[in-house]
Amino acid sequence: MTMHSATLAINEAIQKRRAAGEEVLHLGFGEAGLPVPDFIAEALRSAVGRNGYGAVVGSEEAREAAAGWFCRRGLATEAGQIIFAPGSKALLFAAIAALPGDLILARPSWVSYAAQAALLGKPVVEVPIPARSGGIPDPALLESAILEARARGGNPGILLLTVPDNPTGTVASEGDVRELCRIAEKYGLAVISDEIYAQTVHSGASAPSASAHLESRTIVTTGLSKSLALGGWRIGFARVPSNEWGDAVLQDMIGIASEVWSSLAAPMQAVAAHVLSEPDAVREHIQRSTRLHATVANAVCDEFLAVGAQCRRPEAGFYIYPDFEPVRATLERKGVRTSEELAAVLLDRYAVGVLPGAAFGDDASALRARVATSLLYGTSEQERWASLRAEDPLQLPWIAGSLEHLRAALQDLVS
Repeated sequence: MTMHSATLAINEAIQKRRAAGEEVLHLGFGEAGLPVPDFIAEALRSAVGRNGYGAVVGSEEAREAAAGWFCRRGLATEAGQIIFAPGSKALLFAAIAALPGDLILARPSWVSYAAQAALLGKPVVEVPIPARSGGIPDPALLESAILEARARGGNPGILLLTVPDNPTGTVASEGDVRELCRIAEKYGLAVISDEIYAQTVHSGASAPSASAHLESRTIVTTGLSKSLALGGWRIGFARVPSNEWGDAVLQDMIGIASEVWSSLAAPMQAVAAHVLSEPDAVREHIQRSTRLHATVANAVCDEFLAVGAQCRRPEAGFYIYPDFEPVRATLERKGVRTSEELAAVLLDRYAVGVLPGAAFGDDASALRARVATSLLYGTSEQERWASLRAEDPLQLPWIAGSLEHLRAALQDLVS
């Protein structure tokens, strides 16, 4: 039986604690934590009367807008290559289901990939991430992992990349992505490139995409949940190659979609069409949001580094992935020997909610955790707007107070 998604489970658990009057620092859930701007809300209001079923793949208007969105990023795309869905998670599932072969994942990787493979009865081949970044299997280890899986009777057929990454908040290098695509082509793998965080790179640079190196066999999934904080609106879309292989995969994905979700809600398709045309207000809002993500994620990272944990600097989105290995001896004296125990102590003793590395397929004995920073922006719409507009959001009392809560907890934990 498949377990409740770890990210959703911790969010629900913390919400219950808060409803009971507990003050819990919520660092466990990857929600972008920002309000809906008026220009997006107006697009939804104007489409509220669209209550009819539409095409499974999405409206022509929305698909044309998505195609243009990809074209402006250097990837020539036509509307016929696009499919919309209620969230990119549904599209990831459909792609994994439509493609033959076992799933190759980075370890650690986002919690739902392996769970979706399990629902489909697909074996998973896990390959450790390189030291420099997450989201991808180490290129130096991938080929041997493929050969070992084949020797055991497996059939590795799908390589899933997350660029930028959840859980580590890092961005794989162009060279590493290119090398992974070379190996994928050599062994006839299909590539799924989860690029949901691609618009949140802190430097403003473009994130590398497998579609630049193996376009003919790469499916790109993305959506509006992270860049525009529209997670609850569930707007996802995918691009497939325009060739015989891509056409067949798209037809299979459409077949799955028609029996599972029918189509993305029509009002949300209108929102997608507006947003993906990228008026200046959309671009400016994403830039401002990304600056906030970068500022707060780096401040939280500083708190973990200050107590002796190791942590890659966040490069995109709103995650960090600290490792308490340097202070293991201290934590073991307090009975903390695994990532599950680390997360439990932080929540139960210090009211700090994080997800254990084990939830992402990491070594359970490693003292690593995924820390999401985006719910520190405030608990009300007024506070979140203030965070977004502040010259120095770290000085706002609710963010400063959260950092002080975390600082005190970590200092006591490692003392």
